[in-house]
Amino acid sequence: MPQKKSLQFFALLLTISLTLFTISNAATTITQKFKEAPQFYNSPDCPSVSDVKDDPDSPSSLEEYDEPIFCSDEAVHVAMTLDTAYIRGSMAAVLSVLQHSSCPQNIAFHFVASATKTNITYLRATISSSFPYLKFRVYSFDDSSVSGLISTSIRSALDCPLNYARSYLANLLPLCVRRVVYLDSDLVLVDDITKLAETDLGNNSVLAAPEYCNANFTSYFTPSFWSNPSLSLTFANRKACYFNTGVMVIDLDRWRGGDYTTKIEEWMELQKRMRIYELGSLPPFLLVFAGNIVPVDHRWNQHGLGGDNFRGLCRDLHPGPVSLLHWSGKGKPWARLDANRPCPLDALWAPYDLLQTPFVLDS
Repeated sequence: MPQKKSLQFFALLLTISLTLFTISNAATTITQKFKEAPQFYNSPDCPSVSDVKDDPDSPSSLEEYDEPIFCSDEAVHVAMTLDTAYIRGSMAAVLSVLQHSSCPQNIAFHFVASATKTNITYLRATISSSFPYLKFRVYSFDDSSVSGLISTSIRSALDCPLNYARSYLANLLPLCVRRVVYLDSDLVLVDDITKLAETDLGNNSVLAAPEYCNANFTSYFTPSFWSNPSLSLTFANRKACYFNTGVMVIDLDRWRGGDYTTKIEEWMELQKRMRIYELGSLPPFLLVFAGNIVPVDHRWNQHGLGGDNFRGLCRDLHPGPVSLLHWSGKGKPWARLDANRPCPLDALWAPYDLLQTPFVLDS
């Protein structure tokens, strides 16, 4: 009998501890406070985004949006995902985009967040508080629309449904948005995003991104994929190279016209039946687009600064000029800085960190 009571007492203590731990973690996430960023203004030669023709046939025409910038072809449209785990990185990325833009008031941000009212309300308020002048919208993403298609990968963070939202931008954003620059949350720009946004996509290309043809492309797919002729022939007549999906210029009109979301989903459905790749949302993009994208200068995605997907060790920059620093991989600069174990290049992210730390007095 005493042993039974002892077990019951232990179970109670364990339950209380887990509850307190959960509450503590939630409080830590929700109570992050961020400083207000400075306001940035257009240079005199920036184009006007106020004169926009409304498309009466579009279900997302101007009457739905109180500011013409959200349907302007003169604006730079930037899409990003938002969640509480990466909000600190997102804030730094937004600040870096604005700080280095010659026309910051011509940038429209399109944020995609998981579809819970509390989540979206918190994220919208957080962005508004630090960027009260920012032109942005938050779009609701239903996790269940993709969760049934996701297969487990080598790192749990890659299995988050929101990580797949980039495949659904053409459905989520207004039809009047024809081109968008997609950015991950673990990066900062040190150059004018307009240069990237104006990438020439030619007459047919849907997507532009830096390509890395020296990477071992075969490693992104399993032996089962390559040993099956009906699958490996997918890349026949295509000079397929690896590209990182954290920085992309996308023609949404062409995406919609080619129904590329469905094409990506078809590969994900096949992955559920037979294991053809190991890495989250990247391989379906490679299967659909590799070899058919417009290559962008490598300066626009100095990626891999977060190390590999297992240990997240420090890495150096790739040779050449830099316009964008990307901490793809396991290690994130804010986590390493907080742990007092930063990598040398994390110091380049720190100036964009808007987190309001305790005991900081306003000057």
